[in-house]
Amino acid sequence: MLKIRLQRTGRKNNPAFRIVLTDSKNAAKSGKFKEILGSYDLKKGEIIIKEDRIKHWMGVGAQTSDTVHNFLVDKKVIQSKKKNVLPKKSPTTKKKTAKKS
Repeated sequence: MLKIRLQRTGRKNNPAFRIVLTDSKNAAKSGKFKEILGSYDLKKGEIIIKEDRIKHWMGVGAQTSDTVHNFLVDKKVIQSKKKNVLPKKSPTTKKKTAKKS
């Protein structure tokens, strides 16, 4: 399955990301991707997207990661709600200890 997701580039303490099309079985850091579809500079907050290519690949059946999906909603490339990318916290429960008599 094809995925559109982020691939980290840049130096230490200077993160930048590529938006790439890759097979879902490839690791994000492997460098094996089919096409570069955009970029995201975290420090500048700048997102560059090739809208026509992303629409093409999504039409073919490529899935987006949650973060890339939210970028596309911000740029109005797709019409949808944003997805929650933060992990869900499970409520803490107090464990009752059995009293020994």
